[in-house]
Amino acid sequence: MNNIWQNLKESKQPFCVLAPMDDVTDTVFRQIVARHAPADLMMTEFANADGYCSPGKEAISSRLRLSPSEGPVIAQIWGINPDNYFTMAQDLVAMGFAGIDINMGCPVKDMIKKGACSAMIQNPELASKVIAATIKGANGKVPVSVKTRIGFNTIDTEKWIGFLLAQKLDAIIVHGRTKKEMSKVPAHWDEVKKAVALRDKISPSTVIIGNGDVLTRAEASDRAKQTGVDGVMIGRGVFQNLFVFDETQTKHSLAEMLGILVEHIGLYQKTWGDSKSFEPLKKFFKLYINGFDGSAQVRAKLMDTHSPQEALDTIELILKKG
Repeated sequence: MNNIWQNLKESKQPFCVLAPMDDVTDTVFRQIVARHAPADLMMTEFANADGYCSPGKEAISSRLRLSPSEGPVIAQIWGINPDNYFTMAQDLVAMGFAGIDINMGCPVKDMIKKGACSAMIQNPELASKVIAATIKGANGKVPVSVKTRIGFNTIDTEKWIGFLLAQKLDAIIVHGRTKKEMSKVPAHWDEVKKAVALRDKISPSTVIIGNGDVLTRAEASDRAKQTGVDGVMIGRGVFQNLFVFDETQTKHSLAEMLGILVEHIGLYQKTWGDSKSFEPLKKFFKLYINGFDGSAQVRAKLMDTHSPQEALDTIELILKKG
């Protein structure tokens, strides 16, 4: 097996991973990141294994679009039926993903009501079946990991992470908060450090990635030194700074950022055509237009647009005015 987690652990300390984010980390945005400030590894949006193994497969499959230009990508999946994880894992291997990650950390209520994602922290029996089915489906061809939190309502790092470490996973991504805490409190990196210590005792070969409140590559290096994690996952950081994975942190002008936005819109059109709404693109405007004189006014003009072409025309006028 070509184990991307072990390869990264051996080649870079720490390595940095782009977090899975719904309606954000689709193939289009991953290609933009790969072109301008590549992460060491990226993840897809959340893809529902139960929906994938149903008549709704086509809708789920759009979340799994993959371009060779992105570099290695991990497919992140969720659901409650182990048989569907097995089937989907087989397909993900054939699609060319570098690995499969199981979402056991998302705190969204609708997912929890179904018994999925962070609800599995309270249901280790189901969690073990899901992990086993995914590993069986992957058939030793790609690594299997879990992204999770340090507890459900209360911190329970030793019991829960200890349980996961016993499941023969290739990697565990530890978000340093409980489900109940959502993102309302600072991440408990002391608990992430505890997870590393548990790994050293229970499963030394498992790669540990820390996650929570890291906004720069320098912060990622500091957290790795403090805790001993092999890698660091960054989510909101890339939404505040497209170049978060670039160690040089070069400053870019408004014209340069608008140029990349034009590239993003064009790739979005080419990839999705009329199959996807224009509205999700608007959440990226603040990423590209922030910290410049008049940023708010420029964003307001773009937020008033209703199609990719209208947005492109507006950007052209802005650039002409200088």
